[in-house]
Amino acid sequence: MTDLQSWVAPIYDGLANHLAAAPADTWDAPSLCEKWQVRHVVAHVSMPVRLTPAQFGAEMAAAGGDFGVLSDTVAARDASLPLADQLDALHSPLLHSWQPPGGGAAGALSHAVIHALDITVALDRPAVAPQEAVIAVLDQLTAANGAVFGVDLTGVRLEASDTNWNWGTGDVVRADSGRLVALLSGRTLPDGRALPRG
Repeated sequence: MTDLQSWVAPIYDGLANHLAAAPADTWDAPSLCEKWQVRHVVAHVSMPVRLTPAQFGAEMAAAGGDFGVLSDTVAARDASLPLADQLDALHSPLLHSWQPPGGGAAGALSHAVIHALDITVALDRPAVAPQEAVIAVLDQLTAANGAVFGVDLTGVRLEASDTNWNWGTGDVVRADSGRLVALLSGRTLPDGRALPRG
């Protein structure tokens, strides 16, 4: 079994390299995260580089204990940071070793994979995560039967078009493995497809 954390650095490095080579207006393009542009997603995932645990605690208190409010507040504020700083944060060893509280390496990997896909799928670019990492996240999300993001997998069969991965029985939802992760994460794909909410 590959150490899940070992996939995190290549994902963030790959995302940074892609964005560094992309036109500057790419940062203003919409992501799969509702109301967030690409720059907001990058600001969100790189929070651990900028916030000490004490600062995070203060931000959480200011948000009334609501992580969603905290995420929106920090993303809105830090999305305006210079692009060079955003790219440096994606390359940071601190980010590469970070694990969400209580989430461990599996949580770190899913956070990296899902948010990288929020950007690459929205931009119609190839995934930056290794396919094995994407499959590992697919396995995490389906093991929870869609409950992590509140999607209803009743009567749904998921089939990856780029590998032999599949799960479930019922109406077939077929897409590449990265887009399946996005669907299981409650996102709406650029083609309008979404899984029902539970």
